[in-house]
Amino acid sequence: MKEYNTLDDVKVTNKTVLLRVDFNLPLDKKTLDIMDDTRIRLALPTIRELVDKKAKTVILAHQGKQGSWDFTTLQKHAAALQKLLGKPVTFVDDIYGDKAKKTIQAMKPGDIVFLDNVRRFPHETDKKKPEEHAQSELVKNLYPLADFYVNDAFAAAHRAQCSLTGFTTVLPSAAGRLMEKELTTLETVVSNPAKPSVFMFGGAKFADGIATIDRVLTNNIADDVLLTGLTANAFLKAKGLNLGEKNEQAFGEDGTPEVFTQIKGVLQKHGSRIHLPGDFAVDENGKRKEILLNQLPTPYSIGDIGQNTIHDYDAILGKARTIFVSGPCGIFENPLFQKGTKDIFTYIAGSQAFSIAGGGHTVAAIEKLHLKDKFSHISTGGGALEKFMMGDKLPVVEALKAAKSRKIVECR
Repeated sequence: MKEYNTLDDVKVTNKTVLLRVDFNLPLDKKTLDIMDDTRIRLALPTIRELVDKKAKTVILAHQGKQGSWDFTTLQKHAAALQKLLGKPVTFVDDIYGDKAKKTIQAMKPGDIVFLDNVRRFPHETDKKKPEEHAQSELVKNLYPLADFYVNDAFAAAHRAQCSLTGFTTVLPSAAGRLMEKELTTLETVVSNPAKPSVFMFGGAKFADGIATIDRVLTNNIADDVLLTGLTANAFLKAKGLNLGEKNEQAFGEDGTPEVFTQIKGVLQKHGSRIHLPGDFAVDENGKRKEILLNQLPTPYSIGDIGQNTIHDYDAILGKARTIFVSGPCGIFENPLFQKGTKDIFTYIAGSQAFSIAGGGHTVAAIEKLHLKDKFSHISTGGGALEKFMMGDKLPVVEALKAAKSRKIVECR
């Protein structure tokens, strides 16, 4: 008996279901075209089940955040879903206004309506309790039109945001099939991980990962941590290395003195178990060139780890029985910088370890390398996966548990 409801616990036939998914996808920076639709495909079992049961499915999702280059309409996401499903998907350029409400009210059993980017609602990302979010304009306008709320957005389960938790206090709520699968699989790993356990963090988002690195080492969830990408560069800077102007500008708004002070503290506690690159690949006038650590600073942009680091990391990964990877090893979108990710991910895929990969860009790289079936578990989550692996409570999961305890499983 699970602590939260699943689709087995709710009768959705002919009912209106608000389905929150995480379709925050990697986009092409120039065209905003979808580069990888894995998160959509992984949510298909839930959507198909709702459609097959003749539910009226209203999809809520987000892309980017206000102010970011990838904050955009979800029209292309709706088109991608329609193509994958082979069924009509009605996109509405609205979230909870008259246009959205009239479209929902006109739905017939089996219909799918895809509302626009929920982060257009200015208070979507506020961190509040579910009961507080329930008083928002978003929830108050949409929940009277629905019979059930289903959350299938595991990748966003670590966020206490409006559309993720607010509906659970006013509607019978359940986890979708993807959420259920993620939680069931990961619970088994966290409760008794095989040792040694090696965590590898890469990608461009490094500020949020500092606390994660500290926790997994402090709690001995991880025996060793391997760093690549911008995360590795940040740790190297915290150690006093000058990376060069271009590379230090890449830290952006996250590169604050407070962040680097935090990194220094983590290095002081766990330095011997945190492994950093000893060489890098840079873009020198359109060509890949590998340089050693002692050749920093460089006027060129660092885009990947070098061959020596690949060899060193493979040696550590070869001893692991559990491997967790979040983030590619470099700027994987650039052909010049695919080698580190390709070599490391291929090595992990061929190992005997229980391998877990998470995060949108991580999954996109694995898909492009045709390694999906060779990883033990591909998670849609990045931050949510990391927090779950640390044993942290996820706000979305806690909200679903609370909804079950209220025993509102029948239609209002």
